[in-house]
Amino acid sequence: MSIEKLLKHLKKDRTVAGGTEAGELLNILADEAMRITDVLNNSYHSPEEIRRIFSELTGRQVDESFRMFPPFYTECGKNIHVGRNVFINFCCHFQDQGGVYIGDDVLIGSNVVMATINHDMDPEKRHLHHLEPIHIGSRVWIGANATILPGVTVGDGAIIAAGAVVNKDVPANTVVGGVPARVIKSI
Repeated sequence: MSIEKLLKHLKKDRTVAGGTEAGELLNILADEAMRITDVLNNSYHSPEEIRRIFSELTGRQVDESFRMFPPFYTECGKNIHVGRNVFINFCCHFQDQGGVYIGDDVLIGSNVVMATINHDMDPEKRHLHHLEPIHIGSRVWIGANATILPGVTVGDGAIIAAGAVVNKDVPANTVVGGVPARVIKSI
């Protein structure tokens, strides 16, 4: 199975079992992501070099306005999609197997986690991986230490407060915060 076929499979059938062809390809992608992020994270790189390495990680060219402060962590990399003028601060972790889609003009604070993968609740089926994409709209600001859970869509112009755990969709032009996150106010 090719990476392209795997990504199409993940969009159609959002469950992957360990030991299957799709599960083994996810393991191969994780090994590749660890190799690439090791290069990214363990020495200084100019902004141009960071863009080149991140483009290798995702398998697609990022815009020249993209900016990142490593270290950065991911277990796949090939299902991260970023728009223009995106900034990712130190120590972020994207579990992107289900897809992380980031719009334009997005600011992502330090230590942000975007998790698109869950294990099955049934202990007998815990080997199953359930994947749901995360969609971040344009002009979004995500504060430090926020966690965004599988299947969440964050509307354009929203602000995610530092430390928030976002487990449901965020309306456009609102501020959310807390655990679990709730709307604090409209902008």
